[in-house]
Amino acid sequence: MKKILIILFLFIINVSKVHSIEADVFVQSTVNRASLILSKNISKEEKINELKSIAKETVDIKAVGFYSLGSTRKSLDEIQKNQYSKLFENYFLKSFSSRLAEYTNPEIEVRDKKVLNENYTIVNSLLIGTSERPEVIIDWRIYTKNPENPLIRDLIIEGLSLARTQKEEFASILNSNDGDINVLFKTLEEFSKN
Repeated sequence: MKKILIILFLFIINVSKVHSIEADVFVQSTVNRASLILSKNISKEEKINELKSIAKETVDIKAVGFYSLGSTRKSLDEIQKNQYSKLFENYFLKSFSSRLAEYTNPEIEVRDKKVLNENYTIVNSLLIGTSERPEVIIDWRIYTKNPENPLIRDLIIEGLSLARTQKEEFASILNSNDGDINVLFKTLEEFSKN
């Protein structure tokens, strides 16, 4: 009986390992899916919709949103937090997908990964240069607390963190409007409508 329990325990451990996804494999898979969409002979609008779908699955949009809000998030009530989350998701998806849809078949090569701790891994990659654009170094900050569902928390392009840039932009809007969160809400809403 003891032998059976040990075998069963080892089987469970191995099965759980099978379902965990390595951060570098996750990034390469995500990039390949996006490249496939961008190389399709479909309208820009269709590409944008398909890219949004990938982003919803692979990016921790809620966490990126609250990080971008900085310490202001602590002063929001639950209704404001929910409103902000919805507005930020629409803003993020539009911004991300419309920028990415400009690319035609970007080729990104995953080079390396560095496990920072059990929650974060940095994946290093390179956007291969073409005659129209230079090569670009892209580092992906992957949240790996749940190894079965890694999520993108930041992209660092040529050393510039997109999440930090977003945070500075939002801080600037809030600072020049006496910290009025409704001004930021309106800005996000207007961007998403255009």
